[in-house]
Order: sequence, then structure tokens, then C-alpha cells
Amino acid sequence: MPDQREPETPCVEDVPRTRSTLVVIRGNSASGKTTAAREVRARYGRGAALIEQDYLRRVLLREHDIGGIDAAAPAVITATARAALEHGYHAIVEGMLIASRYATALRELIAGHRGPSHVFYLDVSLPETLRRHRGKDGLAGVTDEDLRSWYTERDLLGVPTETVIDESSTFEDTVTTILRESGLATAPQLAACPTRCPRCQEKTRTPPGRR
Repeated sequence: MPDQREPETPCVEDVPRTRSTLVVIRGNSASGKTTAAREVRARYGRGAALIEQDYLRRVLLREHDIGGIDAAAPAVITATARAALEHGYHAIVEGMLIASRYATALRELIAGHRGPSHVFYLDVSLPETLRRHRGKDGLAGVTDEDLRSWYTERDLLGVPTETVIDESSTFEDTVTTILRESGLATAPQLAACPTRCPRCQEKTRTPPGRR
């Protein structure tokens, strides 16, 4: 009589990697991608990692975003996202992430991730980009000519899960679309913090006014 064995189940370490969600939000400068990405993470709460191109490239590496120099930023950004995903975090990668310099690294990240992956491109025309920029505070060092030189029209990655959000979408509509289409609106928290974190568990037991 053949041995009766218990059905095999995934290793505990493999479960977060197959269930965590990768979200990539791209677009030209002043397209609203950073604000939208931060709001998506804020609405999700703990367990979602926000990986901003500008911080890793400009602050951590202090590296110019130009071609032909074998830049480290694409590898650093995708490695950070990969580490977050492997530890059960949903990863939100945000930035211009110009296809000519970042497409290979991003496609490898998407192909290697065993969980769901969703790419969003905020498609904003150059005239609207200039209009939005003029309404911003604290960007006196960035000129219209800078924006024109950085602008890349409809710079898509060309992956199956790519969603284009056009400039007619309001901020609220954009955030709602990303949360809904990516599945983050209902995705469970998987990372150690908050699922196994004593401090997080204590906060859930403490009345809001006393946290």
C-alpha cells in the first residue's frame, strides 16, 4: 500500500514572495506620480514600501540621471524593491524611470517577481506639464526649458500589465485607479511589521487618543 503523505505546502518564506504586489508608477516631471504614489502608500498603511527614484538616485547615490555612464541607480532601485517584496512588503516604485535607461532593470524585476505586478504611466502632455509646474512651490531652480529637455512623450515600458492614466484623471481618480487595479485596495498585510510586530499589535489594542 503506498505511503500516505501530507500534501506539500509552500515554505513560510515563499508565501510573502508569491503574494506581495509590485506597483510601478511612472511619468514625466510634474505628472503627479510622486504625490499619487505617496497617497497610495498612505491609504494602504504599514506593509507597503515606497521606493522613490529621486531619493535613491539624488540623495543616496548623488548620481546624475544621464545615459552612457553605467549608472548604479537602476540596479539600486530595483534591488531595493526586490528586497522589500521578498520580505513580504508590497512595493511601490515611483519616478520618471525613463525607459531608455530603466526599462531593462524594471522588466527584469517584473519578470522575476512571482506575485502580481502592475505598471501605471501618468500620461500628461507637455503644455499641461508646464502649467502644473508653474503652480508648484519650491521649484524656482527648475525652468520651463528644463522641463522641455526632460520631457519624453508617452514613454511606456510595453509590459502586459501597463495601465495608462491620462491628464484628465483627477488626483482622487488616479489614486483610486491605482489602488483598485493593482489590488492594493484589498491586499492583506504580509510584512513582519505589522503582522508580527509587538509594537503594531500594541497600537491596535490601545485607544487612538492614547497611542
